[in-house]
Amino acid sequence: MTQTITLPWTTVCPLDRLDPDRGVAALVDGVQVALFRTTDGLFAIDNRDPVSGAYVLSRGIVGSRGGVPTVASPLHKQVYDLRSGDCLDLPGVTVRRHDVRCRDGLVEVRLRQEG
Repeated sequence: MTQTITLPWTTVCPLDRLDPDRGVAALVDGVQVALFRTTDGLFAIDNRDPVSGAYVLSRGIVGSRGGVPTVASPLHKQVYDLRSGDCLDLPGVTVRRHDVRCRDGLVEVRLRQEG
């Protein structure tokens, strides 16, 4: 059985540093995270593309598919659901997602680790 371990919240940046529909990479407790601000909210996923192994998802193309907020890898164009981390093009492929929130104008991320 997989157990999710949650870590403390880490302040990353002011909200106004995140441009709508553009990704930005941040280092959170030693983990590269891709942050996105869309009309659907804030999202945080690992920056590592699980298909190529490159740390590029923050540079992906933000969009939507069937009303689902997404990011497409800039390398091979696989599309990931920003809410769940599931790849919409390759069943069984996922990118780890993290908790993200805005408090007092600051974006905070809490890493999620499978344990």
